[in-house]
Amino acid sequence: MRMKLHICFLKEICCVFPAVFSSKFIQHEIVGKYSHLFTVQGSNPEMMPYMLLAHMDVVPAPPEGWDFPPFSAAEHEGFIYGRGTLDNKNSAIGILQALEFLLKRHYRPRRSFYVGIGHDEEVFGRKGAMKIAALLEARGVKLSFLLDEGSAILDGIIAGVKKPVAVIAVTEKGSLTLNFTVEKEPGHSSFPPKETSIGILAAAMSRLEQNPLRNLFGHGPELMTVEHLASEFRFPLNLIMSNLWLFSPLVSRVLAWKPSTNALIRTTTAVTMFNAGIKINVIPSSAKATVNFRIHSAEKATEVLEIVRNTVADDRVKIDVVEAFDPLPISPWDDQTFGVHIFQRTILDTFPDVDSVVPGTCIGNTDSRHFTNVTNAIYRFNPLLLKSDDLPRIHGLNERISVENYEKQVEFLFQLIKNCDTDKLPEPHANSHEL
Repeated sequence: MRMKLHICFLKEICCVFPAVFSSKFIQHEIVGKYSHLFTVQGSNPEMMPYMLLAHMDVVPAPPEGWDFPPFSAAEHEGFIYGRGTLDNKNSAIGILQALEFLLKRHYRPRRSFYVGIGHDEEVFGRKGAMKIAALLEARGVKLSFLLDEGSAILDGIIAGVKKPVAVIAVTEKGSLTLNFTVEKEPGHSSFPPKETSIGILAAAMSRLEQNPLRNLFGHGPELMTVEHLASEFRFPLNLIMSNLWLFSPLVSRVLAWKPSTNALIRTTTAVTMFNAGIKINVIPSSAKATVNFRIHSAEKATEVLEIVRNTVADDRVKIDVVEAFDPLPISPWDDQTFGVHIFQRTILDTFPDVDSVVPGTCIGNTDSRHFTNVTNAIYRFNPLLLKSDDLPRIHGLNERISVENYEKQVEFLFQLIKNCDTDKLPEPHANSHEL
């Protein structure tokens, strides 16, 4: 079934993007059976290449609760409904669409670049993006920058900031998943022991939730985000954010109030699975729980594991590591960074209502984490304008993208490819666009 769907997808994109697949300077490869790698050979081999990354796989979408079938791509009142319209088929198709437009205008890029479309990002990307990265590394490829999903233009989402803000994630949090198990002798519920396996494990989980890991505001990119945005906040927030030397303790406490901002300033703890019991009158022999920690850029997985052991502080609770990886290195964000200038220029070209382009943190994980051996400049930005009611739709019900938003995404990618052909660092500016 998977191969059949892959063949159907390949036939469809070959049909929709004929210029891409017939170009003499574009090589297309299938990697890991289902992922796609496009090599666009620029006319100037002396210019360092870059990469645009996306994925076409999605999380499950049962039809219950959807206004339209989740895989119908139904268009209604200016919106396209469907799983993957925001995460991340929009980028996969948007990149190919932008490249198709350029080719039909007989545009030959000067700077070479790669397009990677993974097939298993939602399950860690081991068979897709990881193999693409290994292939590029084996070929000795070094990239000037890599652009993947992970953040967006936030409109009305940052409290106290009126105008839309483009947030480009310069790192992403690490992850530690642990299994917790308690085993005791089973028995009859009519003469229970003082503590059951469920009670012991529930108490351990409660200790983890009641004792969050430390607030690390000021030790990661969240500080750069606030500093870059300081002047955009309304009074008196602009005064507070401009004087973090004095108000940092206050800001860190306020950020901890909401889950969305709390995730930026600490390693988070999420009890995601709990299993125990087989019958109402049987004391279970075991109880199991799974907890996922998303690791702040100032901490390591080994540090978090040690803190967890000390917090649980109960030898009856067995702890096993399911998966662990550290936060990604923080990518450069300065005036001498080519990718940053390109993003600033292209965003201001494409989105005239945006005044601020700021660095940030991706609290999720993306395929980009597999490419650290081919570049130290990894950025996560999906060129979409998102409002607060859009966020629950990602991995949720009624995921959708407006036609206007998708058009803007293609325009951004079209212009980015052209802007990357410059030899010198450009100055950000705004103007109308030919598309």
